[in-house]
Amino acid sequence: MTADGQSRVETKGFVGSECQQASRFMEQALGSRQGEHLKAEFHQTSVSEQQRTSQG
Repeated sequence: MTADGQSRVETKGFVGSECQQASRFMEQALGSRQGEHLKAEFHQTSVSEQQRTSQG
């Protein structure tokens, strides 16, 4: 929590939008979201997504 009472949620170990799904419950518990910073991992695809794309 910051000095002005804001909280920050940061996920690790996720790729793509999995991070948003994993942290959704926490965001709902804390209240409204003020902003979002997407890390490089968000723009990566998981192995299963890569396999589906190549098999497509």
